[in-house]
Amino acid sequence: MQSLTPTARKFILHWGEMGNRWGINRTVAQIHALLFLSPAALNAEQIAELLGVARSNVSNSLKELQGWGIVRVVHEMGDRRDHFESMKDVWEMFQVIMDERKKRECDPTRCFLKECVEDAAKAGKSEAFAHQRLSEMLEFFEVMSRWYGDIRSLPSGAIVKFVKLGGKVRQLLGRAS
Repeated sequence: MQSLTPTARKFILHWGEMGNRWGINRTVAQIHALLFLSPAALNAEQIAELLGVARSNVSNSLKELQGWGIVRVVHEMGDRRDHFESMKDVWEMFQVIMDERKKRECDPTRCFLKECVEDAAKAGKSEAFAHQRLSEMLEFFEVMSRWYGDIRSLPSGAIVKFVKLGGKVRQLLGRAS
């Protein structure tokens, strides 16, 4: 059985803390970090042993990571157990995570805002200020959602180039710093 290197241990602990700050269970994030760093797929028993967590916690965490689409099951010749590996391409992985966050967080919020704007419009003058503020927020969510869709439709290589342009985009738009 392999053991964790000091660097791997440091990264896994940090990723768990960051996951917790992002609203992700600490163990889920730690398992993701372990699989991301692992050169080979790991089975649930190996994961539990390396991280010192309960096997049942590992199973639940792996299901969540598979639900996010960033961990997948692989099989090894001669071994009936499931093994797991993380996406290795960082850009692709973060695109999948952003897609999931948009689907789970932004899209429901946009739908809820539409409902609130309609309710405020029906209420008339008593809700005029709320209607204005919520309409502005809804517009923001709709514009950002369309922008995200436009960006997301680009090939990964184009997205990387776009992001790396950084301040050059500002210059192209005529707002040099």
